[in-house]
Amino acid sequence: MTAKLTIGTRGSKLALTQCGWVQRGIVAAMGFDPARADEIAPLKVITTTGDRIQDRRLIEAGGKQLFTKEIEEALLSGEVDVAVHSLKDVPAFDIPGLSLCAFPVREDPRDAFLSPRYATIADLPPGARLGTASLRRQAQALAQRPDLEVVMIRGNVDTRIAKLKAGDCDALLLAAAGLNRLGLEHEIRSFVDADVFASAPGQGALAIQCRTSDIGQDWIKRVHHEDTFLRIRAERGALEALEASCRTAVGAYATVADGALSLFVEALSSDGRKRWQRRETIAGPTPDTARQLGLRLGLEIKAEAGPELILV
Repeated sequence: MTAKLTIGTRGSKLALTQCGWVQRGIVAAMGFDPARADEIAPLKVITTTGDRIQDRRLIEAGGKQLFTKEIEEALLSGEVDVAVHSLKDVPAFDIPGLSLCAFPVREDPRDAFLSPRYATIADLPPGARLGTASLRRQAQALAQRPDLEVVMIRGNVDTRIAKLKAGDCDALLLAAAGLNRLGLEHEIRSFVDADVFASAPGQGALAIQCRTSDIGQDWIKRVHHEDTFLRIRAERGALEALEASCRTAVGAYATVADGALSLFVEALSSDGRKRWQRRETIAGPTPDTARQLGLRLGLEIKAEAGPELILV
């Protein structure tokens, strides 16, 4: 009898594209032909509350966990065996009984700038409309261009791009990773330098989640990418310390090179006028020291920013 593993995912085009890539990796790691992915590890689409809400910021409805809650419930009930999430949608704290067990190699973590007429944020005319639903992107854009009008644009990637082309805004900020995975690289005009304006913690990374009791399976080790894990441990350490959610404008960007890990963490006021930042590099990082670095830098920012850290 063929072994099967049911994978839970959101149903957007991007979620299915990302999950399909992970699905084939899992099937190969299990020793099967990836061409048999739908047979060995079928996908189960689960609609989340976050998918249903398109008319307001997530904070008004309960926060980013709205993209994971129903999938995690299906995992706990045994309806699915593993789940695949965009890591930036996953809250900092684990759900009892569930574990983030593996992280495949990360895509580009940067934000991308899209516009039919302009190449960069600096090129936008005074009062131009910049589309985003992210408080972090809003704050970082206003830190550069306080004259811009930030317009809330929600929906899947295709919907947002269609709104841009229809004239609902003059430019968009989106995750480069999603555009790359969907084959939409040609829509990107330029990139935001993540070493100047840090990306969302975990942006560009995918997380495989399982029941904690299932964490010892062999395939998990084969799909896991250690450098990605070190980077996101540092970034999510900062996320944890800053209690970052849709109510805080927080970025964290880690790199690994030559046996060292460098981390840049920042928090901003919603209008971008105030920025609190920390940078540090450590040699010979381990998952624990990477997380401790993120925690420490995040706590330093939290102490400096005080009550100004919570934006709405």
